[in-house]
Amino acid sequence: MARYIAILRGINVGGKKKILMKDLKEVFMEIGYFNIQTYVQSGNVIFDSENDISTTKLEKNIENAIEKANKFKVNVIITTPPRLKKIISNNPFKPKADDLKRNYLVLLKKNPKPEDIGELENFHSPDEFKIDGDHIYVRYSSKYSDSKLNNNFFENKLGVSASTRNWRTILKLEEITESTPT
Repeated sequence: MARYIAILRGINVGGKKKILMKDLKEVFMEIGYFNIQTYVQSGNVIFDSENDISTTKLEKNIENAIEKANKFKVNVIITTPPRLKKIISNNPFKPKADDLKRNYLVLLKKNPKPEDIGELENFHSPDEFKIDGDHIYVRYSSKYSDSKLNNNFFENKLGVSASTRNWRTILKLEEITESTPT
């Protein structure tokens, strides 16, 4: 048995791609996953699978099931609790409790091309970011909503599907995966 975290891109945002969490849990159950927990309405799902299968296959299974059930596509990014723990411990900005609201994590569906990373690293902004393989740590000088460095910016510049979560959500996902027995 293996535990995973699914990060869904763009559901329940601005009244688009609405999925109730109880319906999302049903989708996961129908394709054979269990011990399903959701966290907030933005598409964070912790679940277990009988089989230890590739994250790529999991992403495709979930994307297909969501499209079948809801008649729209949703990009899904899968990570694991050990991977999330490593991402948290490697954050170069080391956010403190009073600084969490300025720190975000952009999860990428795959590693971007080196030439796209090079171009992005030359972008000047008052905000800081660090690309680390298939994710980006971001520390905003003010608010996420005031920055050009949003999810769409990273997707467009890197040519990779992404989903962004604030640091509080990332820490909560880690807490849930550690506190829930498999």
